[in-house]
Amino acid sequence: MTAPLPPLTIIGHRGARGLAPENTLAGIETALRLGVDGVEFDVQRHPDGGLFLLHDLTLERTTNGQGLAAAQPFDTLRRLDAGHGERVPTLHEALDLIDRRGLVNIELKTWNGCAAAVAEVIRAQMAQGWDAAQFIVSSFHLPELQRFCSALPEVPVAALYCGVPLAGAAELATLGAAQVHLADEFVDADYVAAAAQNGRPAWAYTVNTPEAAQRLTTLGITGIFTDHPERFLRPVATAPVQ
Repeated sequence: MTAPLPPLTIIGHRGARGLAPENTLAGIETALRLGVDGVEFDVQRHPDGGLFLLHDLTLERTTNGQGLAAAQPFDTLRRLDAGHGERVPTLHEALDLIDRRGLVNIELKTWNGCAAAVAEVIRAQMAQGWDAAQFIVSSFHLPELQRFCSALPEVPVAALYCGVPLAGAAELATLGAAQVHLADEFVDADYVAAAAQNGRPAWAYTVNTPEAAQRLTTLGITGIFTDHPERFLRPVATAPVQ
């Protein structure tokens, strides 16, 4: 029998990707109803200026559209079926739905002003009662992450890596990162310890079994992104944070 897991921060990956269409309002709501600590989703900036949730730069895998998302008129993009009749949501729609019921991890997927536009939206949400600590902004595109830090330094950011970072944990300070998010297969205990020593916790993606989570906790991981929150949590009622 697998030993009980130590306390872990559980983040729904692209909402609850294993249970509902990814990066949709249905996926986000599913994750929240399961009692996740927070949800992660991908945000792109359209050339027209709108911010929408989509992982790929192209449409074929997750919608009934074709070609580059940025090449579609924004209104056309919004009408696409993103799975089971779900539409491609805007960042505003996602935040309105979450309504401070959990942590929000926004991954910047594009680099054409996405950081500045997301910062503007978050700043407006903070003026309406959200706290900076209720957001994490992350990206593999580290220059875009730095642009976000410059635009809204009070909001925590996380550096995303798909391999062992060659520059070592010292790069996190240069980036102004409060956290580091690592691919589960590349988690290195020494790197995680070096990051934690400087107050920067390491979370891992994408972790879909308790056994994998157990292994990662022995390497120092304190949070996971999962497609299947139901494997780690029991459903609970959620309400806005007062």
